[in-house]
Amino acid sequence: MSVAIDEQLYDWLYTCLQNNREGMSEHELLKQLIDENSTGIWADAFRNNHTLFKAHFLLFHILYQLRHRLLGTKQGRLEINPVKIRLLPYREGDDALDALDPVMEYYLDFANLENTSAREVDEMLAGFYIKLNNKDKRLDALQVLGLQDPVDDRTIKQQYRRLAMEHHPDRGGDNERLQKINSAVKILIR
Repeated sequence: MSVAIDEQLYDWLYTCLQNNREGMSEHELLKQLIDENSTGIWADAFRNNHTLFKAHFLLFHILYQLRHRLLGTKQGRLEINPVKIRLLPYREGDDALDALDPVMEYYLDFANLENTSAREVDEMLAGFYIKLNNKDKRLDALQVLGLQDPVDDRTIKQQYRRLAMEHHPDRGGDNERLQKINSAVKILIR
């Protein structure tokens, strides 16, 4: 797929990021881009998951190209991630940012955009939410055991044994509390 990208879009993004030195989230940048360029892919960006993926992909494609251009001319460097996209001053050695960046390689290859179906986008999102939910469960389970990441299995097991002994009903403990401790360790050690 060969997508012609209007050169004015690069200028618009550069100016937008210059005017927002603290950075912008991907969502903020997309909303502003849509407000000012409400045609084509941008007009449909929030219609469904697949059109949002396409807009996201194209935005990140353009951002990585812009980052490469800025590094090449030593005008600045772009910090690129969905949470914050920020224009920073150029520093010697920043050129290495373009070397061996698999995320950048993904977004610069339009085959990844062409070959990603609506079903695959939905599957990626479902997988993301499952991982996010599992992370929340892990944090809750760690809290029950009075631990926090980073923590290894050995420490989890030691804390479990200590709490299980302390809260066992045969030792005057609370059965409900012991059940929460047992559930927590099952989540953490599989």
